[in-house]
Amino acid sequence: MREQPIGEAVEDDEHANVIAYHRGDANAAIDTLLQDIRHLRRQLALTEGAMSLGMARGWRPSYDRD
Repeated sequence: MREQPIGEAVEDDEHANVIAYHRGDANAAIDTLLQDIRHLRRQLALTEGAMSLGMARGWRPSYDRD
């Protein structure tokens, strides 16, 4: 039996918790996560507009992972 790294175990638990919260409906879980992404992107856009360049010393948020 292969030992599972701690990071993988946490991810597996997170996946199981998300699916369990949606009573096994994977599509509902995906829909909720997509809604969360849209909400967080809007929040990021509002924050970007409200903060000054001097506050972050020229840093700009990224909407996508590199």
